[in-house]
Amino acid sequence: MKYQHLTIRVVVLFFCVIITVISVNAQIQSDRDYKTKREQALHLFNQDKRLEALPLLETLVQRNPNDEDIVIALAASLVSHAATLPDQQAAVAERMRAKGLLEKLGSNYPLAGNLLQLLREMPENDLVQFSDNPQVEQAMRAGEAAFSHRDYDEAIKSYSRALELEPGNYAATLFVGNTFFKKNDFAKAEEWYQKAIRLDPNVETAYRYYAEMLARKGEMAKSRSLLIQAAIAEPYNRMVWRDLLTWASLNETRLNFKYAGVLSDPKMLERQDPDSTAQALPSFDVKLFKEHPKDLSGAWKAYQSVREDWKNWKFKQRFPQEPAYRHSLAEETEALTAEVRSLEQLKSDIETAELVTEDYSLSLLLHLHKAGVLEPYVLLRLGDDDIARDYASYRNNHRDRLEEYMDKFVVPPTPVRLAPARQQRKPETQQS
Repeated sequence: MKYQHLTIRVVVLFFCVIITVISVNAQIQSDRDYKTKREQALHLFNQDKRLEALPLLETLVQRNPNDEDIVIALAASLVSHAATLPDQQAAVAERMRAKGLLEKLGSNYPLAGNLLQLLREMPENDLVQFSDNPQVEQAMRAGEAAFSHRDYDEAIKSYSRALELEPGNYAATLFVGNTFFKKNDFAKAEEWYQKAIRLDPNVETAYRYYAEMLARKGEMAKSRSLLIQAAIAEPYNRMVWRDLLTWASLNETRLNFKYAGVLSDPKMLERQDPDSTAQALPSFDVKLFKEHPKDLSGAWKAYQSVREDWKNWKFKQRFPQEPAYRHSLAEETEALTAEVRSLEQLKSDIETAELVTEDYSLSLLLHLHKAGVLEPYVLLRLGDDDIARDYASYRNNHRDRLEEYMDKFVVPPTPVRLAPARQQRKPETQQS
């Protein structure tokens, strides 16, 4: 189903369950009544009682439409409410209202960013289905309504009915796991998340929600592994990276997003036409090197020479079935490899060795090449729309290399000094 995975992600929300919707620096209203109702509404929201919180949130937003925490909670609660509506057009209208609230708010919270991304991707005037089978669809809708009312046993019954009719339904499998998670039956939830992953290992949702459950249990190393796999499943989905950033923040560390192969303080390339306006190349292009008595320009020339060959004739030779040139994984990897060879020669020269070894970006490129993960770096860090077209094929054949790159170069290990997450996290938000 065209929009099935979008529906899954709206209904199952997010690793942000670990962090509160309440801002640490939230402006406390001087109005005592407003403050009391605000605390009550957010308490209900954080206890997963979103339908009960909805009337209070509506009143509070009318009184203060700029209260960021309240607006986010209202939008998420509207999505939950939409799942209970038998009239699907009314459900669409509810989701569109949630989207409008978040767009107007412009919040940087991960919960708001993930939810807004999903709502924007969903069709405004088309009904999203879980299945082409009407009986399966009916069972899924019943399960969603029961889940939103926190009747978890009934939700599991409905999802199980759907699976009896359609055993390979990813959404039903995932939602059973999610419901067991809400019942705090982590063993059962883990079993069902693993089933969903086996059904479709190239969808990020089950990995990510499984990771969130593990993080709640304080199992941060296992959570890290699942989030890495989520990123490999769908690396161009921003939600995965928001949740990885959340994981890093919880573990008091940072992801490594550094570029390789460029100088730390490069000059931007300019057009050859002296009358034209200088423009920066896309971020994946290597910049000109600084001038030195004996400089590194040979590395740049090696890189650029390969790129020109691909634009002029090599792409057509390598991809005869494609109608026009595009930037490809093969081209960028070959160009960076040519740069690596040049840098290795420059590194062996006493006059230029220091220029290479003291520049982090160039050293990183050499390390990536030595580790055999230059292609994963290109796909996961430099992947523009054209390069992204090569991703699925590479993932099918080299998933292990993608994991190795993420493990060794992007996501640092969990610091052993940290206490379990449950002792550190703030009050929780829940998934839609």
